[in-house]
Amino acid sequence: MYEVGRLCVKLAGRDAKGRCLIVDVLDNNFVMIDGQVRRRKCNVKHLEPLDHVAKIKKNASHSEVTKVLEAMGFKTVETKKKEQKARPVKIRKSKKAEPTAEEPKGTGSKPAKAKKEKKK
Repeated sequence: MYEVGRLCVKLAGRDAKGRCLIVDVLDNNFVMIDGQVRRRKCNVKHLEPLDHVAKIKKNASHSEVTKVLEAMGFKTVETKKKEQKARPVKIRKSKKAEPTAEEPKGTGSKPAKAKKEKKK
């Protein structure tokens, strides 16, 4: 029933109601799908098989699958990957920072405690 090229409808998940073709049968419970959905491994319980079977080879590329789906009359949307931008580098201050010219050496954030005189 689930063979390579079988047209299905995805029932569950983010890509629900999307048409897809089975690209590879992994085992009794899982298949690899592609089409109007993201190319990924899918449980057969989340698919509704339809009557159409397309002639595609096992592990067909995404472009081959979209050509077959468009020939069947289903519209597919091409997506492109996001280009990664360079992240800005954060410069961290070290715990023991060098004193600047404005503040003299030996001055800390807390004032020094005054010593108490002992009475005899």
